[in-house]
Amino acid sequence: MPAALVNVPAKAKRGAIIEIKTLMSHVMEPGYRHTAAGDAIPRDIITSFTCRFNGAEIFRADLYPAIAANPFLSFFTTASESGRFEFEWIGDNGFVANASAVITVD
Repeated sequence: MPAALVNVPAKAKRGAIIEIKTLMSHVMEPGYRHTAAGDAIPRDIITSFTCRFNGAEIFRADLYPAIAANPFLSFFTTASESGRFEFEWIGDNGFVANASAVITVD
């Protein structure tokens, strides 16, 4: 089962710039390799990442075969109000993983 790690500050001052870090445990296969018998190993990658805050999309990334296994993403946003971050990873072969974190803004 894939494991998602998210790092979001529990508290922030209104207007502060905060860093959000995510790490998804996923065995990535780019689809370019072959077995010893010459058979192609099917592609199995995470193709997109989305972060929403209180339902509004604030960050999106499209990922391609060159992305590393266990992709780490870091980005910044402004703390404007208290709420919930929702993270979603989508990939090949029906892969979907979700995580969430809350922040209190003073």
